[in-house]
Amino acid sequence: MAYKSLREFTEVLEKAGELVRIKTFVDPVLEIAEITDRISKTPDRNKALLFENTGTGFPLLINSMGSERRMAIALGVQELDDVSKDIEELFKKLTAPKNGIFEKLAMLPQLSKFASWMPKVVSGRGACQEVVMEKPDLSKIPVLTCWPQDGGPFITLPAIHTKDPNNGIRNIGMYRMQVFTPTMTGMHWHKHKVSARHYNEYKKLNKRMPVAVALGGDPVYTYAATAPLPENVDEYMLAGFLRKKKVELVRCITQPEIEVPGDADFIIEGYVDVNEDLIWEGPFGDHTGYYSLPDFYPRFHVTAITHRKDAIYPATIVGIPPQEDAWIGKATERIFITPIKMTMAPEITDMNMPVEGVFHNLVIATIDKEYAGQGQKIMNAMWGAGQMMFNKILVLADSATTSGIKIDNYKTLTQYVLNNVNPATDIYFSQGPMDVLDHSCSKLGFGGKMCIDGTKKHEEEITEPLVPFKLSSTFSVKEMLAKYPELTGINENLARKYDMPVLLIAVRKDRPNHVADLHQALCNEPGMDNIKMILYVEYTVKTNDVADVLWRFCNNLDPKRDHSYGGKKRNILGLDGTRKTKKLDNFERPWPNIIVADDKTIAAVDSKWSTLGMGPLINSPSLRYKTQLYGVGATVLDSE
Repeated sequence: MAYKSLREFTEVLEKAGELVRIKTFVDPVLEIAEITDRISKTPDRNKALLFENTGTGFPLLINSMGSERRMAIALGVQELDDVSKDIEELFKKLTAPKNGIFEKLAMLPQLSKFASWMPKVVSGRGACQEVVMEKPDLSKIPVLTCWPQDGGPFITLPAIHTKDPNNGIRNIGMYRMQVFTPTMTGMHWHKHKVSARHYNEYKKLNKRMPVAVALGGDPVYTYAATAPLPENVDEYMLAGFLRKKKVELVRCITQPEIEVPGDADFIIEGYVDVNEDLIWEGPFGDHTGYYSLPDFYPRFHVTAITHRKDAIYPATIVGIPPQEDAWIGKATERIFITPIKMTMAPEITDMNMPVEGVFHNLVIATIDKEYAGQGQKIMNAMWGAGQMMFNKILVLADSATTSGIKIDNYKTLTQYVLNNVNPATDIYFSQGPMDVLDHSCSKLGFGGKMCIDGTKKHEEEITEPLVPFKLSSTFSVKEMLAKYPELTGINENLARKYDMPVLLIAVRKDRPNHVADLHQALCNEPGMDNIKMILYVEYTVKTNDVADVLWRFCNNLDPKRDHSYGGKKRNILGLDGTRKTKKLDNFERPWPNIIVADDKTIAAVDSKWSTLGMGPLINSPSLRYKTQLYGVGATVLDSE
């Protein structure tokens, strides 16, 4: 389905019972984000929110794609898997052998579909240019300040348009934009991103770089800007395929080299001067649940702001999962499984990115395994494929056909994987490019990776028999806590109740090499012989909350640097998911704090909740994390 505007999408959500209108004034500075955080973490009340009184002339829509149902509505399908089925059917038709003239002629309708999806530049102005601000001023738009340590207000759902100056190929990406003045923002282009490469090409040519930012319109535009497409594939071709209608583009008024969707809600036009000094941008409460720390990025100067007469400003917040971005990521997981299977690794049967892994950190893949070493083949293929190069922990299992287990049945799948793993031989460590937002890397954008091959092993892969796990009767949490005072919590439930050979342990570090030394000692304790893996986390983390343990652990671990083996056979794997410091770990980079709302904002939202029309009070999710903070800043100090 093609939406004519963000307002039309909003009306469809409302008819579906998926939207709440809020007429009370809510401040875009911190309050809207706090309300959205409460709603997005309350499954039975999770709705899109339309804030109609923002203190500006524009309403604000947020959390519009914050559930599987709303994400499907945005893409115009009943189920997210419907898109992948369409792609698979198209791939099969295009790649099937064509033996005769009639079979070849039968392909013409399919080829015509490609033409119908290709974006088209039309003459004249679009609805996005109905109103031209006499004097461009970003303060007239309800740009959010999301979290208390953020560097300022950030535009959070921008579709940023740039072009390669050498060949004119367009790229649309999504990068946060910190607003510094009414006509200037930062451009948060990570070094791995296409727009950053475009910037470098303009720099070589010593030319000013035109840029345009689209906000709103068909929600497919927003999704396409986040999609992990090959560099030479136009995001608006994907958008055309998803909406089954081509995107009509119009030229910008002050930056005519750039074309933008004519039916967008807002267009911000401008340029980046490649000779200008970079600006110190950030911090920003990011999708990892931690602040991404400030750094130098290019300045974007606004030359025009245009908008529809009935424009709605789209926004999102990111932070401790789950948030809206989890469902955008789920759409990517379902849509791109087919291209991965059909062009790179046909033995892959499914893929899953648990929300606790915040996208790249944790990926599960199932395969139809036919020979020894096939898991390693998939590992290398996936780490070499597009944005999968940022993956930190890859878990491989057999397909549901072989194992009888669905990929999203995490408990049963974990049992299956761990029963098929010999930690000494079936877990692989590597290193390579990592997400710039991964704070655990010793060097920015470069760190360790780990693959856990939980497939059933062929004879060639077995070095010793794998026997079903049962926790030893001699294992005692009480005795371990008494003997090791630095331990603040041990979760034995996975091992005792579910027969998973893994322990979750919270530890207060106080000396160099503490976790590695502790691991060696624990592995020699009574009852530990059959344990295969111990995950260590910060002493502030409640080990009985498995989701929180995984979120903190996946963020704080560099697998290659932070692993050690213990036990008589050196086959019990310890993984250090605690925070790293210069004093104890010789870690040179700043370590970020987790993201929570401040007390003043929580109290302000509590006091106005009854006027919002959203039912009984939902307590702030931040309250449960207050005890896990280190100080109050965006950065954790060694002394805290």
